Amino acid sequence: MEKVESTNKYTLFPNEQSVISLDFQEEEKLIARTIDKFIQEHVNPSIKNLEAYDYELAKKLFRDAGDLGLLGADVPELYDGMELGKKTAGLVAERMGYGASFSVSFNIHTGVGTLPYVYFGTPEQKERYLPKLVSGEWVGAYALTEPNAGSDALASETSAVIDEKSGEWVLNGEKQWITNAHIASVFVVFAKTESGITAFIVERSMFGVSIGLEEKKMGIKGSSTATLILENVRLSTDQVLGQIGKGHYIALNILNLARLKLAFANVGTAKQALSLAVNYGKARKQFKQELTRFTMIQEKLANMALAIFASESAAYVAANRLDELHVNSSNEDDILGKLSNYAVDCSINKVYASEALDFIVDEALQIHGGYGYMQEYEVERLYRDARINRLFEGTSEINRLTIVRSFLKLYHKDKSIIEQDETQIHSQNLYIHYSKELLNIIMKAFSDGDNVVLKQDQEIQRMLADVIKEIYVMESVQLTAQATRSNQDLKETMAEVLCEEGYFGIERNAVVIISSIISNDDKKQAFLDEINSFTLPMYSNLVAKKRKIAMEVISNNGYKK
Repeated sequence: MEKVESTNKYTLFPNEQSVISLDFQEEEKLIARTIDKFIQEHVNPSIKNLEAYDYELAKKLFRDAGDLGLLGADVPELYDGMELGKKTAGLVAERMGYGASFSVSFNIHTGVGTLPYVYFGTPEQKERYLPKLVSGEWVGAYALTEPNAGSDALASETSAVIDEKSGEWVLNGEKQWITNAHIASVFVVFAKTESGITAFIVERSMFGVSIGLEEKKMGIKGSSTATLILENVRLSTDQVLGQIGKGHYIALNILNLARLKLAFANVGTAKQALSLAVNYGKARKQFKQELTRFTMIQEKLANMALAIFASESAAYVAANRLDELHVNSSNEDDILGKLSNYAVDCSINKVYASEALDFIVDEALQIHGGYGYMQEYEVERLYRDARINRLFEGTSEINRLTIVRSFLKLYHKDKSIIEQDETQIHSQNLYIHYSKELLNIIMKAFSDGDNVVLKQDQEIQRMLADVIKEIYVMESVQLTAQATRSNQDLKETMAEVLCEEGYFGIERNAVVIISSIISNDDKKQAFLDEINSFTLPMYSNLVAKKRKIAMEVISNNGYKK
C-alpha cells in the first residue's frame, strides 16, 4: 500500500484524511468480477446442497476460493497472502455477501478464523497455519461463546491447566454455536487458566476433540454451526496463541476487526435485496401499472438505497482509517497498541450495517407482497438469513455499550477528539456541524448533571451511542460524496438527505438525554435554549429528493456504486 500523509492521531469522527473514493482501481474491479463469477458459477448452484450439510462441497468451495486468491486479502505476502489491506478485504467481503450462508462461513474463516494468527501468532505459528488457511486446504474457526457465556463472552467455564509431569496443557469444556464447526481443521479456543483467559490453537485431529450435532437454525442453514467439545485435550506450550492470561486482548481486538468485515458482507447482501426488489417491482403489475410506478414503493426503494450508501460509506471510511494505521505505524506492537482505539469504528459499522440490512430485506419482502413469504422466492431466504447479523459478533446492544464505553475512555483521555476545527466549519455541512455541537452539549450536561447516570443507565448509553453512530455516518457520507466521481450528483443528494434526517434523530436523542439527567429546571432550560438557538438550513423537499434517488435505482436495476 502507498504511504499516506497522516498524523496517526486517532480522531473520533472521519475527517479529510479518512476520505475514500468508491471509484475502485482496475485491480479492485477485477477482484470484484472474480468474486461475482465465483458466486454465480460455484456458490449459488450449491446452496441447496450446502443447506443439506454437504461438508465436502463446502470444503471444496474453500479450496476453490483459495485457488482464486480470495482467502488472503489481509494476510502478509510472507505467508502466501496478498496483503492488500482492509479496504480491499472489505471489498472481498462485500461481494461475497451475495453468496448466501457461504458468505458467513467465508467471513468467519477469513476474519476470526485467520486474523488471530496474523496479529498474535509467533513466526512459527504463522508459518504452520496461515499458508493452509490462505490456500483453503484448512478451514478456520473461532471458539469463544459458551452455553453460560454469551454476551459475557469472557466468563469462560472452559478450562486449561498444566500437567506438571508432562508440561502440557489439558483443555476441557464446550464451546457453543461455532461457525464452520464441522468443516474446520483448526480452532482458536479461549479457556480459563490460573493467569486469566488464554487463547489456544486446537487442531481438529487432536485426541479429545469432537463436534456435536448441527444446530437447527432459522437461517444461514448452509453454514455449519455446532458445539465444539473438548475432553482432556492435551496441548503443547507452542499451541498457546499470544501471552498466557492475555486472551481477552486477542478476543476483543479480533472481534472488532470481524465486526467491520461483517458490515461489508451486510452491504453486499443489502445490495442483492434491493436488486431483487427493483426487478420484482418492474415485473409485477397492480392496477395495470408496474409496482415501481407507485410513489410509496419508490419511497421504499429510495430509503433502501440511502441505507446502503450510508453503510457502504461508513464501512469503507473505517477500512481506510485502519489502513492508515497499518501504513503509518512503525511495527506490529505499535499497531496492536493503537488497534483498540478503533473499537468505536468497528462497533458503529456492525450496528449500522446489520440494522440497515434488516430494514432493507424487510422492505424487499414487503415489495414482493405475499410472494415474498414463499420459499420459492429468493427474498424469503435473505429475510431469514439476515436476522443473525444483529446477534453474532456481539449483539446490537453489546455493540452500543462498546461504542459508549470506548468513546468515554478516549474522551476522558483527550477531549479534543470531538472538537471541531474552526477553519473548516464554514465549508462543513451545517447539519454535521450542529450534530457535533449537540454531542458537546450532551457532554457538558453530563458534567453538570449526574455522571453516575451515564455509567449505569443503559437507556442513556444507548441514546448516546446512537448520537455518536449517526454523526460518524453523516461525516462518512459527506466525505464520500465529495470524493467519489461516479454518480457524484446522486451521492451528494443522498448525503444531503442522510444528514438532514440524521440531525433530527440526533436532536431528539439529545433532548431526551438532557431532560433525563438534569433535574434543575433552569439548567435544563438553558441547555434546551442553546439547542433551539441553532441556525439550521431551511427544510428541504425530502420527497422530491427521494423520488430522484428512486428513479436512479429503478433505472440501474438496483444500487450502482
